[in-house]
Amino acid sequence: MAVDIRPVSSRQDLKRFIKLPFRLYKDEPNWVPPLIYERKRHLDRKKNPFFEHAEVEYFLALRDGEVVGRISAHIDRRLNQVQKNDWGLFGFFECENDHEVADALLKAAADWNRARGRDRIVGPFDFSTNHECGLLVQGHELKPQVLEFWHHPYYQELLAQAGMAKAMDLYKWFLDVSDREKILPVIFELAEKVESEHGIVVRRMRKKDFEAEVRRFTEVYNAAWEDNWAFVPLTDAELREYAKQLKPLLDERWAWIAEKDGQTAGAALTLLDWNEVLIGMKGRLFPTGWLKFVRGRDKIRHVRVFALGVKPEFQHTGVAAKFYIEHFDQAERGIVKSGEMGWILEVNTAMNRGMEAMGGRVVKIYRLYEKTLRDGQ
Repeated sequence: MAVDIRPVSSRQDLKRFIKLPFRLYKDEPNWVPPLIYERKRHLDRKKNPFFEHAEVEYFLALRDGEVVGRISAHIDRRLNQVQKNDWGLFGFFECENDHEVADALLKAAADWNRARGRDRIVGPFDFSTNHECGLLVQGHELKPQVLEFWHHPYYQELLAQAGMAKAMDLYKWFLDVSDREKILPVIFELAEKVESEHGIVVRRMRKKDFEAEVRRFTEVYNAAWEDNWAFVPLTDAELREYAKQLKPLLDERWAWIAEKDGQTAGAALTLLDWNEVLIGMKGRLFPTGWLKFVRGRDKIRHVRVFALGVKPEFQHTGVAAKFYIEHFDQAERGIVKSGEMGWILEVNTAMNRGMEAMGGRVVKIYRLYEKTLRDGQ
């Protein structure tokens, strides 16, 4: 039967939009169900501060009344302003293994963006590089970590058949404490000089001062990543929302701030891989999921280095090397012995070389796609 593409126009439609992946991945052992209440909040135009600088439409694909695919089309005015481009975006792409459905969804997103003067469509972004983004194209044998997704391998072919081309790859690197002997000596040398030669002190983040710590982290985040492809700085409202989301996930043993004379020089925020707990919760925190969540902390055995950055004026001081060694030292002290770093842009030569110097290896690749928008395409 023909595919019907229609915008999400009711609470029931939004529920179907959120619940589609639960059907598509029900037999996939590596898929981790997202928390339904968190997805509702993320997609809510009144609650997510992303919408203060963005316009978004959600689409469902139906065949014979059943939802068989979904996609978002959106414009991030802040991205366009900062990056000086006219991109349109798409995200939340989920689809049955059906070229007709995928083509119809991507055409709907392209038409929506073209009608608003966009010159290309890029994605998937859910909604930007500050959120989950990219399509998993390598590493399907592994479970996704916290704040990242697992996708069906056939999605890559669906996007290619629809005329989408690679725009950028994002790398996830694996590191294990047993690889310490593989670390190049220069990393240790740089780390040892951070305080003695540059007067920079590295300390753990303090949860009791969490709001200020998040502001220090964001100060680094917006400065260190400002030249990155597709980067969008966080607004104050987005900062507050991130603080609310991250506080329950923060483990002080895995978060550091670098300071010199009261000035923040760098920050490293690593998260316990809460997906190791979420995978058994079926997307629901209540009524019993919360207890599983709290009790699950002690069972987590991996971490994700969520963000590690140094302000440009301090990038010659070895602060990044000091952060790397702090991670290995903490792994040797505790029960978490390994984790993944990133994502890291494929063009970020310095960070990728740093991971090679640490003995890491790329285990996952997430890909962003693009397509030029011309009349009739």
